[in-house]
Amino acid sequence: MPIRPKNCAIALATAVSLCTALVSTAAIAAESVNVYSYRQPFLIDPIFDEFTKATGIEVNTVFAKKGLVERLKSEGKNSPADILLTSDFGNIHAAVGADILQPVNSDVLNANVPSEFRDPDGLWFGLTNRARLIVVSKDRLTDNRPARYEDLANPEYKGKICTRSGKHNYMVALTASVIAHAGADEAGKWLNGVKDNLARKPQGNDRAQVKAISQGECDIAIINSYYMGAMLDDEEQTTWANSVDVIFPNQEDRGTHMNISGVALTKASKNRDNAIKLIEYLSGPDAQAIYAEVNHEYPINKSVKPSALVQSWGEFNYDAIPLADITEHRGAASRLTDEVGYDN
Repeated sequence: MPIRPKNCAIALATAVSLCTALVSTAAIAAESVNVYSYRQPFLIDPIFDEFTKATGIEVNTVFAKKGLVERLKSEGKNSPADILLTSDFGNIHAAVGADILQPVNSDVLNANVPSEFRDPDGLWFGLTNRARLIVVSKDRLTDNRPARYEDLANPEYKGKICTRSGKHNYMVALTASVIAHAGADEAGKWLNGVKDNLARKPQGNDRAQVKAISQGECDIAIINSYYMGAMLDDEEQTTWANSVDVIFPNQEDRGTHMNISGVALTKASKNRDNAIKLIEYLSGPDAQAIYAEVNHEYPINKSVKPSALVQSWGEFNYDAIPLADITEHRGAASRLTDEVGYDN
């Protein structure tokens, strides 16, 4: 009986090897495309199912929380993967640095994905947007709330802020955006000021920061917008989410910083035409609507509306500086985080 894996969820290196072998078998099929995915199966499987219904092209996936960029690099031209699907811009940045991607020239993608959220040379394309929000305690911080990321360094917020590790991709990206707008010296002063205002050692994920506010450990946190939607959909975490108000920072100047999930075509792709069809489909209205409803992310395609919950937070101005420009400062941002001892 032939093995035709649709999805391989993996946790260990040995499991990665097994799933890759299975996907290699599946790659023999004439109408197929193979995806290495950092995005969880519950989100992407419904989209891939609809793509297969529409095109007849089978999608085989390998899922892992980490290590896929490194695997693609080690596999080289023998990799079975046609597409790399990422959960944040940090993965894309690593893939570009590893030289494992090839450009795509597509009128469909250029129409569906705004220029600030795609590589100018076509190496990667954003699929969904996440706003980097400031959230504040509804009850304890009713006045003098921060309106800008820069405000988080103000001494009046000493002992009031919670964040995850400054070395996490989300935080590095935000610091890189500050460098892009204000320069490294000012960004260093800002990051040191935020560190001085921390209520506790940086720890946990974005949801953990909101939980800390609900439990009175701090009054202010920085989180990605889709985590608010996820918490409001989770009965055990709704209380956390309802303890905070959402602030879209920097509405009077540069706009709110955005991070993306993204997609890229691998250099090793053996099913290039099918892969491009899938990438284009992911940027189209059907797939974008699924992303919006299932995970409460902002669609990259401006013709598609966010979920009703996300729309309830209101419209906002986002930072339109190209992510390709921001990523040039990621190395400097990581070094600044070490220099100020943010996680210490």
